[in-house]
Amino acid sequence: MGNRGMEDLIPLVNRLQEALSTVGQSCSLHLPQIAVVGGQSAGKSSVLENFVGRDFLPRGSGIVTRRPLILQLLNSSAEYGEFFHCKGRKFTDFGDIRREIESETRRLTGSNKGISPVPITLKIYSPHVLNLTLVDLPGITKVPVGDQPADIEYQIRDIIMQYICKENCLILAVTPANTDLANSDALKLAKDVDPQGQRTIGVITKLDLMDKGTDAKEILENRLLPLRRGYIGIVNRSQKDIDGNKDIMTALESERDFFMSHPAYKHIAERMGTPYLQRILNQQLTNHIREALPAFRSHLQSQLLALNRKAEEYRKFSPDDASRRTKTLLQLVQRLAVDFEKLIEGSGDKVDTVTLSGGARINQIFHERFPNELVKIESDERKLRQEINYAIRNIHGVRTGLFTPDMAFEAIVKKQITSLKGPCIKFIDMVSQELITTVYQCISKLSAFPQLREETERIIITEIREQENKCRDQVLLLIDIQLAYINTKHEDFIGFTNSQQVNSQSNMNSSVQIARNQVIQKGWLTISNIGIMKGGAKEFWFILSTESLSWYKDGEEKEKKYMLPLDNLKLRDVEKSFMSSKFVFAIFNTELRNVYKDYKCLELACNSQEELDSWKASLLRAGVYPERDAAEEQENGAQTFTDPQLERQVETIRNLVDSYMSIIYKTVRDLMPKTIMHLMINSVKEFISSELLAQLYALGECSALMDESPEQKQHREEVLRKHSALKEALTVIGEISTSTFTTPLPPPVDSSWIQHQSSTHPKNSATAGRPVIRGHAPPAPSVNPSGPNSSSDGLQQLTGQHNRVTTSVPRRQPPAIPGVK
Repeated sequence: MGNRGMEDLIPLVNRLQEALSTVGQSCSLHLPQIAVVGGQSAGKSSVLENFVGRDFLPRGSGIVTRRPLILQLLNSSAEYGEFFHCKGRKFTDFGDIRREIESETRRLTGSNKGISPVPITLKIYSPHVLNLTLVDLPGITKVPVGDQPADIEYQIRDIIMQYICKENCLILAVTPANTDLANSDALKLAKDVDPQGQRTIGVITKLDLMDKGTDAKEILENRLLPLRRGYIGIVNRSQKDIDGNKDIMTALESERDFFMSHPAYKHIAERMGTPYLQRILNQQLTNHIREALPAFRSHLQSQLLALNRKAEEYRKFSPDDASRRTKTLLQLVQRLAVDFEKLIEGSGDKVDTVTLSGGARINQIFHERFPNELVKIESDERKLRQEINYAIRNIHGVRTGLFTPDMAFEAIVKKQITSLKGPCIKFIDMVSQELITTVYQCISKLSAFPQLREETERIIITEIREQENKCRDQVLLLIDIQLAYINTKHEDFIGFTNSQQVNSQSNMNSSVQIARNQVIQKGWLTISNIGIMKGGAKEFWFILSTESLSWYKDGEEKEKKYMLPLDNLKLRDVEKSFMSSKFVFAIFNTELRNVYKDYKCLELACNSQEELDSWKASLLRAGVYPERDAAEEQENGAQTFTDPQLERQVETIRNLVDSYMSIIYKTVRDLMPKTIMHLMINSVKEFISSELLAQLYALGECSALMDESPEQKQHREEVLRKHSALKEALTVIGEISTSTFTTPLPPPVDSSWIQHQSSTHPKNSATAGRPVIRGHAPPAPSVNPSGPNSSSDGLQQLTGQHNRVTTSVPRRQPPAIPGVK
């Protein structure tokens, strides 16, 4: 016998689940758990059996359900049971299911009334049920028996609370009619977690066992001790009926006859009995589904919209059509050319807000990293003057020179120009590597066709390497051209006459001549070497100008913390610590003075290598040069010459070299980006847009190039299948919306008659006068109410019910455990 009340919903929900299960996504209309709560022998298990329509739960007197039974109903064409602890074994005889429950209970709890919070999970597959979860819980008891501990009442309460606290749980509060309803523990627990009564249904059992002359008419009419959803009376099979193998169909007929013939209940007989309880629960499921439908439909529509374009593209692609393969190849190469150009030119559709890439990285190399490399070779003033000194003296030989030799000027200038080759070659390598990274980023979209991707990568990388070699030769040629002729007639060159009038104190490398008080860079930096006792590392807003480094509390620049002059400051690198993600550099005073308060150096940290390079380049522009190694200092630390004439000649050559090299540096900084842009970047762009396709065709294997990878073939089929399934699911949702209706929630009633659980102890209890601490209940076991095909993420957040705030559950202290003498 099946639950016929579900028959209307089963076909529609099954169609919805079948449509979505074909793409590995569950219906996500997660139906509520139904938990049955009540005292021992209140008839809880009978309620569940009547709902399922099968006789399969253990029966007896006292506490029979000693472990929670999580019963997952799964719609299937066959009817059988399967336990979580016996995976793979199918129980087609429901008597065997009962015996297995009894055996598994005894295995963990023993045979002397012990209980355990570890649930037994049973899946029942049947064509007569919807996918939902029922929970049979241990009966509430107050007096321990057998192996039960002294706080048995509270342990059972903890087990029950694990389940009924969930907002997705419908509570059937079962109370026998022959007990005082006002003292019903089931209703008290339900009141604790559902004070508004929105998900609690009162179930009155054993109406046939009430004393003669008494009835529960006023309770069932919801006039005495009212509940928002009211009460439903049912008559279960007695133990004698069960022992006599009275089936559920016959029991339901006897229940109906009881209500129709009883003078107190016959006027409400249509609202009593197990079939009516089934209809109420079915309507609750319908309400739940309809509440979820708008958000669920919206979610499916958004997924369908996202798949429309790709599905249309995949429908047009035919692996066996040569013309389609050729057209796809052409489109992919054209898209690759467009994507590469957008990444280089900075006009991409998707803007990366996390890191620099493509053209932005190359721009940083042009204007920060390359000038930084040039400044490094300019910055060694002492070594330069020493080389000039040696050159002049070696040119004069044994004679004492009266005039400043121009050969010394030319020798020093040529050596300075030659030293540019290293930074320029490094510059080309950096740009080449960035181009290759950009190519990898673009061809990742060809992963659907492995051979095409491999050949495209090989051809483009080969072209980049060829252009890199051409660019390197051209740059070396430019440097050789500068070495071939020293143009002392250049309009910006100061000449010998003017060089002798230049005051050496005002001599500053022209590459860092910036207007006074000009701001060079602003940004956040962390002062990382402040001790914990003085506040620890702190982040400030730094401003670097041509004369000072200042920092403020924040970017508003109102509260200045300190201003550090740049005189006699040097820069050095700091190794990145193992535990830190920061990039650190330090500034210090060459005269060993304190830089900040009582600190000899200031360690400044930033968040990325790009920021570090930017700050170092800016400090070099401001005249803060890197520290040299001690060995280099010692090697270059020449003796002091006291010949005034020689010193004047060194100063003259120094000014001339400075003037001429400023011209060279300016020329190199201008020509290098232009040369690389012309010979490398533009050439590669032009090659990809006009030559790549021809080289791919020249391979003679165009058909093989367009062979899909197995992963891509599977992905294409999945996209098309999911697109079709989503359209089918939206059609089914429209049918559910038109074929079902929502029953409004009854208005609130005054349920203050239900007393909350007391948290006090009797004065004469063993715990009086001292607190007794109990830990929280363990978390509820995770149960997937939608069966094996359920999505792990689901859409529970889409339903209105799950926006409620979980009720705070009051707890009671356990009774004292009796002492043992």
